Amino acid sequence: MVGQTMSAARLEDVRHAVATACEEAGRKADEVRLVAVSKTFSVPEIEPVLAAGQRVFGENRVQEAREKWPALKEAWPDVELHLIGPLQSNKAREAVELFDVIHTVDRPKIAAALAAEMERQGRAPRLFIQVNTGAEPQKAGILPQDADAFIAECRDTHRLEIAGLMCIPPVEAVPDPHFALLAKIAARNGLKELSMGMSADFSAAIRQGATLVRVGSAIFGQR
Repeated sequence: MVGQTMSAARLEDVRHAVATACEEAGRKADEVRLVAVSKTFSVPEIEPVLAAGQRVFGENRVQEAREKWPALKEAWPDVELHLIGPLQSNKAREAVELFDVIHTVDRPKIAAALAAEMERQGRAPRLFIQVNTGAEPQKAGILPQDADAFIAECRDTHRLEIAGLMCIPPVEAVPDPHFALLAKIAARNGLKELSMGMSADFSAAIRQGATLVRVGSAIFGQR
């Protein structure tokens, strides 16, 4: 019960911090949506956050989400579920079935697999392209210099409607330049949505135009 009360209190603190960051950036609070990152947390740990009114959640792995969320979505049918972790093409079918938003489109094979599944299922989750702004070899995402061409390929070849872009800056880097770069790529491609900013840096992301921030530990506690 104490843990449940704490998670609800932390959620309220994060909501307040997001609203404050919006005010400081000269933006309206409703311009930024909070994605509560529930990866690795169990159903009993998620339920208090749902009970406190949060309806947008992010998961990293298709299989983990499959185990937790169908029953939760039956109980809370207005939940919006986001895939924020890497997607393998052999998981495209399940991803399209389960998720309302996919943040990690990052290569032609994934774009093609999603296009085929969306047509087959008649379901169209909103899609974000992940950009590897730090050009980190171990990290997923299209390289910044390849982003324009990949956005065009998704639109023209695969007939995908792209909602926006997503990034995860290098851990040790000052995040602002990475967020600014993502915003610049989005603007020149006519994309209005920016998924950027996590527990440690969402205020910086909001300054640079984030429309979704992905916050886990600040809500649920340390994993």
